[in-house]
Amino acid sequence: MKKIILVLGLSVLLVSCGSSFQSFYNNHKADMGTTSFQVPNFMKAVLGNISPEVKNAIGNISDFKYIKFQNVDALKRQSLISEMSAVTNSGFKDVFRKNELVNTRIISVIEIGPVVTDAIIFNSTESETTAFYLQGNFDPEKIKTFADEDAFNTFSNDLIQNYQMNLNPSFNPKD
Repeated sequence: MKKIILVLGLSVLLVSCGSSFQSFYNNHKADMGTTSFQVPNFMKAVLGNISPEVKNAIGNISDFKYIKFQNVDALKRQSLISEMSAVTNSGFKDVFRKNELVNTRIISVIEIGPVVTDAIIFNSTESETTAFYLQGNFDPEKIKTFADEDAFNTFSNDLIQNYQMNLNPSFNPKD
């Protein structure tokens, strides 16, 4: 993987030239202020236990990665947006792209016939940047619904909550 270093005044900006979501994820999972997880193979069963609402929204998941950046400055945010654009320009098709100063939303997919097999759902505001990578078999119409900010936020919250509940089952000493 190549890396390019741009010198801007006294600042150094590291820009990754990797063009996969996995590269993006690996390059940033240890960044300060970042929350991330990917579902390993031994936990794929957890994905089958997601709520009916989330399952209806996305379908069957075989791979799931999530990364959230908080408290990023404008330069870091722009770098993340540029990197995600490079990822989605490498074999993905944009279902939706909105580039505004206060909000950038990208929904890109890989299709095989009428089925979406890979989806990247990326949202960047001035306060946080979030990216999901989903692999499986999805209804393209359901993926398109994430263009709506409320639908995206509801989906994000439900999916994260369901994942965390299944990751940390409650302990009941009476059983």
